[in-house]
Amino acid sequence: MTELGWRTATPEEQQERLAAPATVITLVVSDVVGSVLDVIASGPTVPDRSTWADAWAVVERYALVDDLPDSVLTRLRAGMGGEILDTPKPGDAIFARSQTLIIADNAIAAEAARQQAEQRGFNAVILTTFLEGEAREVAKVIVALGRESLSHARPVAPPACLILGGETTVTIRGDGMGGRNQELTLAAALVLDQLPESERLVVVSFATDGTDGPTDSAGGMVDGATVERGREKGLDAEGMLANNDSYPYLRSVNDLLVTGPTHTNVNDLVLIFAF
Repeated sequence: MTELGWRTATPEEQQERLAAPATVITLVVSDVVGSVLDVIASGPTVPDRSTWADAWAVVERYALVDDLPDSVLTRLRAGMGGEILDTPKPGDAIFARSQTLIIADNAIAAEAARQQAEQRGFNAVILTTFLEGEAREVAKVIVALGRESLSHARPVAPPACLILGGETTVTIRGDGMGGRNQELTLAAALVLDQLPESERLVVVSFATDGTDGPTDSAGGMVDGATVERGREKGLDAEGMLANNDSYPYLRSVNDLLVTGPTHTNVNDLVLIFAF
């Protein structure tokens, strides 16, 4: 709810207005899919496209009137009534001496991954940096993309590395432990388990900050044998996925990806290797 973030800020927090007419240079590390500047950290030094009406629409859409503090509601209503100065908009003269540079984001990370994969002999291509959706459903598409490379050499022929960036979500249905990347890879493993052995695919999905959900893992790395390795240990991959319990499953079969914290969050990367 980015609109609420800005709208509940005090005028003193509208940094660009305070700084003008000084030169302002903003260096941005983006954790937002698509790197929309006025969404990243609520964009305190860039033009804000949202309005008081947008913020109030969020309150109504999610029926938050009875849940928000009176101070927030009072401020929103005052803004709607024109009693509080709005945030600066595109074209405002205060941005005449303002420059914003994205120094790290998902697109940059994806390009670095592509270059590394090519150096290691893979035909590497970035398919998107706008990946979103339910993790376990996205996993099915991820595997399908790998199969396309194996069967039809599209978009590139094996050995291939298909790269997608963005950030999926997980609908919590159980009480297990995991994160969106671990859930995606476990779901992908279940699809890979149904493929013939001749279709050699590896799916890797990880958080760039090294922390996927409330775990010490960045994500997972699975192949066509991941589910079978679990069966040998008496594990039910499908049942554990249903319980959102991807972390203990992947840990048991040694398919967790643990990097340690990188302290730089530029969303997630998904890599599909086709051999």
